[in-house]
Order: sequence, then C-alpha cells, then structure tokens
Amino acid sequence: MFVQLWSLLMPTKKLTARISKQWADIGFQGDDPKTDFRGMGILGLINLVYFSENYTSEAHQILSRSNHPKLGYSYAIVGINLTEMAYSLLKSEALKLHLYNFVPGVPTMEHFHQFYCYLVYEFDKFWLEEEPESIMYFNLYREKFHERIKGLLMDCNAVLTLKT
Repeated sequence: MFVQLWSLLMPTKKLTARISKQWADIGFQGDDPKTDFRGMGILGLINLVYFSENYTSEAHQILSRSNHPKLGYSYAIVGINLTEMAYSLLKSEALKLHLYNFVPGVPTMEHFHQFYCYLVYEFDKFWLEEEPESIMYFNLYREKFHERIKGLLMDCNAVLTLKT
C-alpha cells in the first residue's frame, strides 16, 4: 500500500526504496513511513490511498499546496490526523445525522472513506484561509477545524460530502 500511495501521488518520480528520504516529499516525518501510523494504524494508510485513488487530481493539488513555502504542512501526517478525527467523530456518534441523511441504508466503510475525503479537502481550504504563522500551530488549528466540523454535524440536515 505504501508503494501504491507513492505511485498515486508521485507518478513521475520513482521510489528508490521502501525506506527512503523520499517519503518526506509527501509529508511523512522519517525515512520509514510506517512509523508515522502509530496513532491510527492501517486505517490511516487506507484512507490516504483511498483519497489519492478516488480523487487523484485533488490529491495532487492538495499535496502541491501542502508544500507552500509559508503555509505548508505535512500532507501525510495531516491525513493521518484527519483519519483520527473522522474515527473519533464516528465513535462519539457525532457522524450519526450525516450518515442518516447521506446513506440510503446501512453505512459501510465506503461512507467513512467518503467522509474522510471531505475532511481532507475542507481542511486544506481551512488551513490556507486561516494562514497560520507556522506549522507549529497545527494542533490549535486542528482543534478549531474539529470544532467547526462538529458544529456542522449538529445540523439535522447535515450532509458533508466532497464538492470539488
């Protein structure tokens, strides 16, 4: 899945090895990307691949913006954080109204992945609109974004889907 993620996000650059400094190009912290998944495990990787596979052009645009010299952020690390956010919203039942309004029947993992994609797209817009001074304020802005999403989910007509 790591190689698949690399191929989706960096189709013109060959990955030299599974453990490589190249992973920093897509927002991982070290040479071995598996160490960045401690918090969310395989679900974080599945979501990153899902977004990159199903919204490839959006993934490329967001990855490009994440490399902005002043407003940049670690694309993969933020993606893993957003998996945690989506999971915590699901676990706390905050996603209940959205799923009820959006899903004709029983929700599946596909619906969870779609919500994750919405978060990735909306977080990127939010981050650029907020213009944080530095990535060092990430947790503050993450919490602000989380509160915004929780507020949107309280609307009894909530349907949070990716609109590109």
